[in-house]
Amino acid sequence: MRTLIRHARIFDGSGEAARVGAVLVDGQRIAAVAYGDDALNQAVADRVIDAAGMTLMPGMVEAHAHLTWGSSVEKIYHQFILPPEELKVAAWRNARVLLDHGFTSAYSAGALGDGIEVELARAIAAGETPGPRLVPSTLERSPEGAEGVETGGVFNGRGPAAMRAFMDYCRAQGIGSVKLVVSGEDALKPGTAQHVLYTDEEMAEAGRAARELGLWIACHAYYPKAIALALGAGARIIYHASYADGDAADAMVAAKESTFYAPSPGVSIAALEATPPPHIDMSAMKASAAERMALEARLVPALKARGVKILIGGDYGFPFNPIGRNARDLAIFVEHFGYTPAEALVAATRLGGELMALEVGQVREGFLADLLLVDGDPTADVAILQDKTRLVMIMQDGVLHKAPQAMAA
Repeated sequence: MRTLIRHARIFDGSGEAARVGAVLVDGQRIAAVAYGDDALNQAVADRVIDAAGMTLMPGMVEAHAHLTWGSSVEKIYHQFILPPEELKVAAWRNARVLLDHGFTSAYSAGALGDGIEVELARAIAAGETPGPRLVPSTLERSPEGAEGVETGGVFNGRGPAAMRAFMDYCRAQGIGSVKLVVSGEDALKPGTAQHVLYTDEEMAEAGRAARELGLWIACHAYYPKAIALALGAGARIIYHASYADGDAADAMVAAKESTFYAPSPGVSIAALEATPPPHIDMSAMKASAAERMALEARLVPALKARGVKILIGGDYGFPFNPIGRNARDLAIFVEHFGYTPAEALVAATRLGGELMALEVGQVREGFLADLLLVDGDPTADVAILQDKTRLVMIMQDGVLHKAPQAMAA
């Protein structure tokens, strides 16, 4: 199947200004990109989509995905842990919801069930269920003895040998990225974000095993020591890092070619805005969110200026921060971190594609045809991406997940 999309304003993901042009898709990939009012006018195609001046851009990448955190804009769960059968229903729904909102790829930041994301990733890849291309994870690993951890064994036993066994297990299961909780979490238990949950030896073994087994590591890390341990293990991505000091920031800059950073502000803003019922106490979460946002308002622009690859993704899946609102992170980057709309779009597209290590995130010849056609100009106002009705077309792998209502033959 060859598809020609013409008369579009093309934002290619590079950060360059959008230009009028056309894109030819052949099968799964972009066969040609050309600019001008009559670009590719002679191209032979099975179907033609006249964009009529709308914006064609890459599909977005969610860098901090929690598809098993049940709540979405379509269904809210007020309990966090779900029965296994309901957890699977929620995860499959959430994958489709995320794709419906323009996210064609997702990098998991941890699951609430063992093996469920591997199954989901395989189902998506096989075309059995709609969802973003997924780098799957397993249960978020905290070591035995950490807050809330009650069992040992492969998932949270102590020592380098236990860590190695866990990494071996993940490799055998088909996991793509291993989520290690290196810091505590103030939002859940005040004062624990500065706690370091792993030893130097355990993290070093995680890094060795990951390199040998071809796994990636994603780390929840707030304070300098935890950030240092994550970087020492060769983390693919670090989440939060809100309390990074000068030395930690320097280390993140030194690792900028191999380690990505996702501050994850979506959950903080949602917590600050939430109005829970009287029996739900969110005071600790709100205090933590306010402090983190104040720190990140300085940290994120400073790291961006020094070339760190900073990605969107904000812990969506809580009832007060449901999946489907993920595009809000772009507006938060603009409003709180000083990004231009184009810079926020790059964070959501090209840089996300680099995280995935796939040929996605750009409108570029030879790349996979994961494309959005947007009614409006997100390079002027990224907030329009929060309205899924403005997504006139969603294409993934050259296949129309959502087709324009009017499409030329």
